[in-house]
Parts: sequence; structure tokens; C-alpha cells
Amino acid sequence: MKTIHVVCAILREGDRVFATQRGYGDYKDSWEFPGGKLEPGETPQAALRREIREELDVEIHVGDLLVTVDADYPGFHLHMDCFWAAVAAGELKLKEHEAARWVGPESLEDLPWLPADRTVAARIREALAKEAAARGEAADELKKELCL
Repeated sequence: MKTIHVVCAILREGDRVFATQRGYGDYKDSWEFPGGKLEPGETPQAALRREIREELDVEIHVGDLLVTVDADYPGFHLHMDCFWAAVAAGELKLKEHEAARWVGPESLEDLPWLPADRTVAARIREALAKEAAARGEAADELKKELCL
């Protein structure tokens, strides 16, 4: 089975992430995180910057790898590296997708994701929950220090 190596950007603003709806192909109308295929000799980070420029007309800062997902689709195996990212310059413009929205952790599971992106959405929700818990613990510690 053919393996396709792709990358996706988890564009983030606070606790919200940017989701896009496919406007073409077998999975039209399903939701995904933006990105695409690596070209020969390209690093995942360079591919992600190029793909987001092509799809959304913005420059991004690529952050840490959140998760790598492997999934079997009819006719191919998908290997997808998913990176946290932030818009560095420009305004998001849909050039290939039919819709997009910013999604908070409470509604990540509400969208009809592509199979591999469903796994990514679950990992995002886990990561955001851990961050929120860590913020709560830090706030509690600060309160204790101020009350002493």
C-alpha cells in the first residue's frame, strides 16, 4: 500500500484552533486541520509553511510537534505529522477549503472530522486540558503565597 507523508498545522489562538472543511475530493465536506503533502527534500516544517501559504495566504510560525498519526484509508496509508502553529503575518483567506472556523476544546468533537484528524482533535483536547490544569495549579500556588 502506498504511504503518503503529510503535515498539518494546528493553528492556535488561545484555547481555540483553526479547522477547515474540505471543498473537493472523496472527503469533500469533512473537516480537517490545514496542511498537505511533503515535496521531495522538504522538511516537515518547510512543507507546512509552504502549504499554509498556498491554502490560507498567511505566513506561520511552526511550533512543537504535537502528534504523528498513522491511518489507513482505501488505497493508501497516511503518515501525518501535526505541529502547533500560529499566524505570523497576514489574514487567513480560504483558497482551497469551503469553510473554516475557530473551535474551542468543548466543541472539538462536534465536527465530522476526517478519520486521522479525529485522532488529532482528541490529542488537542487532552493537551489543552493539561494546560488548563497547570494554569489552575499555578494560580492556586500564587494565592497560597499571597496569603502567607
